[in-house]
Amino acid sequence: MVSPEDFMTRTLKSHPQGSAVARILAASINAVDPAEAVRKAFSLENGRIVLRSDSHQPAENEFENIRRIKVFALGKAAPAMTRALVEILGDKISAGLMVVKHPDPALPPGFEQIVGGHPIPNQGSLLAGEKVKAFVSGLSPHDLLICLISGGGSALLSAPRPGLSLEDLQELTGVLLASGASIDEINTLRRHLDVVKGGGLARMAFPARVLSLILSDVIGNPLEAIASGPTSQDPTTRFDALEIIDKYRLKTKISRSILSCLNDESHETLKPGDPLLNSVRNELVGTNLLAASAGLIQAQKEGMNIHYLGGELRGEAREASAELVRLLRQVLDTGAPVTRPFCMIAGGETTVTLRGNGLGGRNQEVALTAVESLAGMENCMLVTLATDGEDGPTDAAGAVVSNESAQIAHKLGCSAGAYLKNNDSYHFFSQLDDLLLFGPTGTNVNDLNFLFAF
Repeated sequence: MVSPEDFMTRTLKSHPQGSAVARILAASINAVDPAEAVRKAFSLENGRIVLRSDSHQPAENEFENIRRIKVFALGKAAPAMTRALVEILGDKISAGLMVVKHPDPALPPGFEQIVGGHPIPNQGSLLAGEKVKAFVSGLSPHDLLICLISGGGSALLSAPRPGLSLEDLQELTGVLLASGASIDEINTLRRHLDVVKGGGLARMAFPARVLSLILSDVIGNPLEAIASGPTSQDPTTRFDALEIIDKYRLKTKISRSILSCLNDESHETLKPGDPLLNSVRNELVGTNLLAASAGLIQAQKEGMNIHYLGGELRGEAREASAELVRLLRQVLDTGAPVTRPFCMIAGGETTVTLRGNGLGGRNQEVALTAVESLAGMENCMLVTLATDGEDGPTDAAGAVVSNESAQIAHKLGCSAGAYLKNNDSYHFFSQLDDLLLFGPTGTNVNDLNFLFAF
């Protein structure tokens, strides 16, 4: 859990409403605490597993006659989700495996831990792929595999299809990220190049029953895109993957082995309607909407008018930033749909096409793009952050921008335009002391963008 004090940048420390803003940010992050998400969704009552679900999927007798329970946790939230499940099930768990981004010093008894690579898979990711294949082999219809799935799992776990190497996948991920491909597009390719993804884990675990509790880090919460859907059906095909290669003109930039794999008709993912899915249950336990809703509720408690801008913000960070500022200006000019003081929140996840060699991330780039635009917009603020606490390759989650940021930067001899040209948002906001540095949260439900006018 995070504290409002964790968010107090220079701007928030000096602003009359800075403490209120910090409480709103903390409320949003804490609402999607992964341990609480598991506790709310899952319990053991009189020795029987009970799910509290919003899916309206029948559960009668679904978890009867279970002789053995194995737990597989994957993603940035794996440690917290695992600890909560262990609290509930205790020694009913026969074995456990966690694949994580950061090692967990409090590893539960009977669990093994593998540290993978992120956002590009590494040797640890490859080892994790081999470990999970062995972990789910030999399961019976009387076994239950509980999967705890969260963002980051696509890179942390890698099991390349025959004929592909880890280097092939690393190269592909790198060029996709640099080309500005969306996470949906990246995961579409990953599903078709990996034997665990795209329902592959469910195939391996069959005939055991599979229950996945999922924390979504993908816009719209499509199950096949979250950690590349190891236990879900996949509506995309290898032809969709090939179209993405063509869209970003990558044929000459990637291994021919990748193209060969995608052209092999025997390599397809688990498709809707497959009878194997009858033994699989996937449950969403945390989403971007839940985080945004908690922030809006807190803003209302702080005496602000509120408006939700949706959870579909995507595309180039610079273009998304311009759209956010346009919306802010429109509301200020018309007083619709809210009047001052207000808080508006937009969820989603943008991308950055690299043009320079600076340091930053998509949220910091959204913020940097807004610096000059917010100048002169009296008593306004934009805050943008990654809910996992890590934006791109940096230790910052995002940044805070106010209508005074451009003036302060000018006094420091910093040009927002020059830093933006070099994709160097991290060093710009570091000089302004307006980076959000609250550390890894152990959760991940995309990004949040807050627009304030006081």
